Amino acid sequence: MSTAVPPGTVAPEVETAVPDEEIRIYGHSNLFYWWPVWAVGFLMALLTYLDGHVMAVVPPESRVQTGAVLPGGDGQPRDLIVAPAGQPIPQPGKDPATAEPKLLVSANNNYGVVFVAVVLLVIIVTNFIFRGLISVLVIAAIAITVLFVALMGWWNDVLAFLGGLDVRMNAGGYLAIAVPLCAIWAFSTFVYDHYTYLIVSRGQVRVRKEIGGGEIAVDSSGLLLTKERDDFFRHWLLGLGTGDLHVKTSAPSNLDFELNNVILVGSKLTRIQELIREKEVTHDAVTTQ
Repeated sequence: MSTAVPPGTVAPEVETAVPDEEIRIYGHSNLFYWWPVWAVGFLMALLTYLDGHVMAVVPPESRVQTGAVLPGGDGQPRDLIVAPAGQPIPQPGKDPATAEPKLLVSANNNYGVVFVAVVLLVIIVTNFIFRGLISVLVIAAIAITVLFVALMGWWNDVLAFLGGLDVRMNAGGYLAIAVPLCAIWAFSTFVYDHYTYLIVSRGQVRVRKEIGGGEIAVDSSGLLLTKERDDFFRHWLLGLGTGDLHVKTSAPSNLDFELNNVILVGSKLTRIQELIREKEVTHDAVTTQ
């Protein structure tokens, strides 16, 4: 049954509760920056598969015989691997009559060199902090050198000069690293790291600093957030806009801690400052009435 509003009468406004906005901030471990390792591992496994070459495991002192003509064959010369007398070539399968080399490997070692270089670069970046311009100069110089030598096809000569080294890995080797590392990275980024957090609303800050610890709630008016200076390579090229955040609250809690590797830290910090200002403006408006 509806009630008609008399002409000329303004209907009363119905107040609706606006839910308070919350901004959640999660810090991440340095494992977050290891995504290039598993990404490049998948890429190198694909390129090795497309290369199409296979690797054979032979006994020591085996030799290559070029231009050999097989008796009873088609008369075309072939290259053969000749094992020493009394030392059979290990077979990957159980039936020697049907076992053939199946380990996929690239014909050159550029893929292995690039993969090792990526691993070493990530180790350097995640363990040594180079803030400001020095990070760009140091890491860019290393990366450009590695890629330039690879593009010029000089790594075979360089490694031969260093003692005949041959950095090579089969497709299964790349996947043996990339698959578990990707799974660990996903668990750490989307599950484990979410058990420590900072939640900011207009009137309250809730903090959990460690896994297994309790949640601490304090007033947001005394919150001080400071963004640390960026490490260009770690925060921007690997982190895609991450940053380190220094969090400090006023008495009586006096919390003082770091949230490292916060994703999109700049936009979140801006929104938090807006929330705090909105709370202060609302408080001033109420007190002056």
